[in-house]
Amino acid sequence: MATSVTPQTVRPLDTLRFDAFGPPEIAGVVAHHLRLLGATATTPDRGHGPGSGRERTVASAELSGGGLAGVEASMSWSGAEAVHGIADEATVQAATGVMAVHGRRDGAPRGLAADWTATATGVLTVQGMLAALLAQARGGTAPARVDTSVDRAGLLAVSQYLSAAGADEGEAAELAPGGPPFTSADGVVFELETLDPGAWAAFWRALDAPADAIRAGWRPFQFRYATACAPFPPALHTTTRAHAWERVRRAASASGAEVCALRTLADRAAEHDGAAPWALGLLRPGATTPAGAAPTAASAGSAPTPERPLAGLTVLEAGRRIQAPLAAHLLGLLGADVIRIEPPGGDPLRGMPPACSGVSARWLALNRGKRAVEIDIKAAADRRRLREMAAEADVFLHNWAPGKAAELGLDAEDFAAVNPALVYAYTSGWADRLADAPMGTDFMVQARTGVGEAVRPHGEPAAPSLMTLLDVLGGLLGTEAVLAGLLLRERGGHGGHGGDGGHGGRGIHAGHGIHGGHGIHGVRVDSSLLGAADTLTAPALRRAARGADPRRPAGFRHPLPTADGWVAPGDACAGAAAAYDLRELPTEEAVRQLRAHGLTATAVTTDLSDLHHDPRFAGSISRDAHGAPAVPDPWSFA
Repeated sequence: MATSVTPQTVRPLDTLRFDAFGPPEIAGVVAHHLRLLGATATTPDRGHGPGSGRERTVASAELSGGGLAGVEASMSWSGAEAVHGIADEATVQAATGVMAVHGRRDGAPRGLAADWTATATGVLTVQGMLAALLAQARGGTAPARVDTSVDRAGLLAVSQYLSAAGADEGEAAELAPGGPPFTSADGVVFELETLDPGAWAAFWRALDAPADAIRAGWRPFQFRYATACAPFPPALHTTTRAHAWERVRRAASASGAEVCALRTLADRAAEHDGAAPWALGLLRPGATTPAGAAPTAASAGSAPTPERPLAGLTVLEAGRRIQAPLAAHLLGLLGADVIRIEPPGGDPLRGMPPACSGVSARWLALNRGKRAVEIDIKAAADRRRLREMAAEADVFLHNWAPGKAAELGLDAEDFAAVNPALVYAYTSGWADRLADAPMGTDFMVQARTGVGEAVRPHGEPAAPSLMTLLDVLGGLLGTEAVLAGLLLRERGGHGGHGGDGGHGGRGIHAGHGIHGGHGIHGVRVDSSLLGAADTLTAPALRRAARGADPRRPAGFRHPLPTADGWVAPGDACAGAAAAYDLRELPTEEAVRQLRAHGLTATAVTTDLSDLHHDPRFAGSISRDAHGAPAVPDPWSFA
């Protein structure tokens, strides 16, 4: 059966209109993504008003039209803002542990100069709105409002590190300062990547590194994704400083490792193609499923509810590491039944220390609540079994290496032949948008796209964060893309034809059948770490594109030391707070004094295990059946 992805733009929110206003670092993300999905602003440039007037709401959005009842959204910095001073990006990063994790490489808490938690909150808000509309389109009892808060996005960002901190055993690798990037003799700052210990050793041998340093360096390098630091021997840094960049490149090429010189934000702005952080395309098989029929047996099951808007949908996830598993995890939190496809013997990362009740604490943070099925995708019989499972599913999600799905006969076209209504989702590193792209891993994408510069203010050398910023944000964008694809499917695949008098909006009225007479078309959605990088750095890229300085000023979001810890002043009052000497004051007293002078401030969380008892998050952090810490869902529906 011939299948192809249609070239025309497809947008699930065509014929819908929206309002969004509030701080641009939150509301601007919401508005931009709603526009990309096809909605039109009712009143352009609403400005930065106080939101809808609800207590503690700093941003709000409304989405309506297209025959739907619509949905409202409110966004706040924190439910504890009034008491604990969590009132902006800086104080959210401080309270939730983002500063502590990002600062591990440097040995002290550091604030991200980019607005990671606010950006993530904007994406999470759009997710919630799409989920609510999807529930309405499927005829269930749908939520009319979604609430999000920036501090919950911060907790989600550190959820793996928090789980490890609350595990039954200690970390498998040392938590101490140190890590990439490296510097060559001619001053090129670069990232190194390999998942193969043999390639690691061959690279360093080619540069004449000491054998004991090569051996000692592999473990912390391998675990840096888990620990956000890599205290390997200083001799490795000394080795690269002894060789010119061209020699380093040759060593990488000969060994199978990869290196990537850090690019600037100006470099990225000059090449930026303006693409959306995800792509949606209709799959058109030779014959469509009959109009009005349910796409699969799975989606004909339990009906959506306000608390579980994706109830009745089934997601097959064949994901590795963070990006795809997190995307599927969020779909599960929204009510979908997630079936995880694992290799024979199970996912080896289940055993990655530290453990809770014998299961990796970090693995649980992304995979709790999922069912698992072992499939050997290298075996023809198991591939047939996987296609049979996909015939009864709503979503197939993976992040395999580029080209692997097509090679195995498991690409979108292959699945569309057995399930014309499937949403096929691929979360990749580069989305085939850069011809000279290195390996598509978090830190390499940070290096190539200028993120290493965006997250460090002036006065600090550019360096990718060893916190998995893009893996997590990429997972959030993957969830958003899947929800957009599901909504497009429920609208009969005609959301992209535009206009109130056209096909857009038909097929979503209650009682008309979920496909409104148009027949079902599957959807392919693609998201990437590159899209995550561009989403995170968007404000900096805009500054760079107009010739302005894209970086934040020196000392931006640097917490202030106290006698027993650290205090983070709010972004708007950091300059005034720096005038106070707090080094001889206990942290609590330092916070009180700053607030007494009218300044926003909060204590910096330095030990993530303290979050369980932190009054700023009282009752928020629970424990799962294995005893692993679990952060709260990022949305509340009403």
